[in-house]
Amino acid sequence: MYNLLSMEIFKDYILHNWILILILATFVIVLATTAFLDRKSTRRTYELIGFIFILSIAVFVEFLLENDIKYKTLRLWLMAFRYSATPIIISQVLMALVKKLKGFIFIPAGALLVIDIVSVFTGIVFGINDENNLVRGPLGYLPFIVAGLYCAFLIYLLVRRSNKRAIEIIPICVLAVAFISGLVFPFLLGPDFSQIFCSTIAAAFFIYYMFSILQLTKKDGLTGLLNRQAYYAETSKSRKDITAIVSLDMNGLKKINDAYGHDAGDEALVTLAICFTKAVKVKQAVYRMGGDEFAIVCRKTSEKEVNELIDRINKYVSETPYTVSIGYSYLRDSSETLDEMLKLSDDEMYEHKAEFYRNRQ
Repeated sequence: MYNLLSMEIFKDYILHNWILILILATFVIVLATTAFLDRKSTRRTYELIGFIFILSIAVFVEFLLENDIKYKTLRLWLMAFRYSATPIIISQVLMALVKKLKGFIFIPAGALLVIDIVSVFTGIVFGINDENNLVRGPLGYLPFIVAGLYCAFLIYLLVRRSNKRAIEIIPICVLAVAFISGLVFPFLLGPDFSQIFCSTIAAAFFIYYMFSILQLTKKDGLTGLLNRQAYYAETSKSRKDITAIVSLDMNGLKKINDAYGHDAGDEALVTLAICFTKAVKVKQAVYRMGGDEFAIVCRKTSEKEVNELIDRINKYVSETPYTVSIGYSYLRDSSETLDEMLKLSDDEMYEHKAEFYRNRQ
């Protein structure tokens, strides 16, 4: 009898979560057969997949027992896990996708987990009344508020560190819709939506990952910036809107590599790439041209806006241990070719670089 009951429960779980299982299994296969993420990010993504799978089991068991009052305590523990899950998932997504993000991102999620555990005994966030129904305590909306703040931070950070292109913004929007639905739909559609929340998040994250793979040929693997191939492809395809080019070259990369190793040099390049992406606006795209050389293509941008861009770059770079030489050229003659603009920009940048090293002597 017990074996039959267990088999029925297992079958019920499969029926409710087959799409989720299929997405997660496919995700694992794709992750194992592609070299898109570095080793640390890959490990964190596996951890995220495992966490979503465990959460799906917890949610299934919670709703399986919702009509049986004798499992009230177990349901409360499962609720504590479910209410704490979204901030933890978003923290894991951030750690997997965003370079140079510290572990402090888990602190608010951890604090919410503690409060939810306390609620099991006190009911300050949620509880179950004598009629076996869910009731919200004085802090009943706290999990949704914390999850909402995490969601806003995730979207802000991904957009801020993207190249501001539609192919990157679209999957970010998909992630945003997935997490926002998890916050809003329980109020609109009832608590049953929680049973498909895991599938929603897994599908959104998988779509984001696949969009990222589609950009592999256009993006630099180390910094996440557009690469030299993308520069030539995109500037040749749409030349008429380009009004300025900014050339950038890191100072002292060879010295860092010789003194501290190439990992330290890579960290420096990633740090500068973050500075550049924070500085650019929608009509400006950053490219890693090779080594320590970068370029920013500005479309429909005034010369004043170009100088403001350079000021922002200098501001962000000044907050790091590194320095960069910058030059730019602005389109003044419609007959000027892109190669001529790039040469003028590079020439000015090399003048500033020579001046930098003269001043260091």
